[in-house]
Amino acid sequence: DEHFAVVDKPGGIPVSGNQFKTMQNALIGKFDTSSEPDALEWPKPVHRLDAATCGVLLVAKTAKSLMLLGQMLERKEIDKKYCAVVKGDIPEEGVINTLIEEKRSETEYKRVYSVPSLRNGFLSLVDLYPKTGRTHQLRIHMSGAGHPIMGDVLYDREEEVFKGKGLFLCAVGLRFIHPITNEEIVVQIDEPAKFETLMKREEQRFEKFNTKEEDNG
Repeated sequence: DEHFAVVDKPGGIPVSGNQFKTMQNALIGKFDTSSEPDALEWPKPVHRLDAATCGVLLVAKTAKSLMLLGQMLERKEIDKKYCAVVKGDIPEEGVINTLIEEKRSETEYKRVYSVPSLRNGFLSLVDLYPKTGRTHQLRIHMSGAGHPIMGDVLYDREEEVFKGKGLFLCAVGLRFIHPITNEEIVVQIDEPAKFETLMKREEQRFEKFNTKEEDNG
C-alpha cells in the first residue's frame, strides 16, 4: 500500500550493507513512490534477515511508517514465523530461552513432522517463533538444543554440514496491526519447495536402504 510493502527475499542476499548486491539496493525502482507527503525516495527495510535466510521482509515506503514499524518491532508487536529443517527427532513443541551474548533470548518451536534419515537419524520440519530478536537467534538456539538447521555453515559441525543447497531456514509469516489504518495484517508464504524435497528424499533413501538390508538378511 502507500505505507509499506512485504517482499520475498531470496536466500544468499544480505538485506543491507556495503556491497552492491543487497535487498536495499534491489528495491530501488521496484515500487511506485508513495503518494504520502513523507514518502521515502525508495523503500527501506524495517528489520533484518540473515543473508542466508529467505522469506518475508517488511519494507517501509514513508518516513512515518519506518518509524512506527520500527517502534512496533522494539515493543515485540510484530509476530514472526519461520520454518526450518533441522537434524534429529525434535520434541513436539517447546521453548528455548538460553542467553545469547549475555542477553535474554527466547524461541518457541513446534514440530510439523519428522522423517527417518540414514545420515542424521531423523530430520524434522519445524515452525519457529522468535520472541526476541538476537542476531542468528534461531540458528544458535536450534544448534544449542542439538538440532542444527540443515545447511548451517556457522552453527553445525563443519564436517557434518549439508552443503550446496543453502540454509534451510525461511521467514514464512508476519502478523501485526497496521500502524496507520489499525487493520490486522497477516502475511503467510509457503516454505521453499526444497524443504519438502529434502525430507522426501531422506525418507526414501532410508526406506530403500532398509529394504536392501531385509533382502540381504
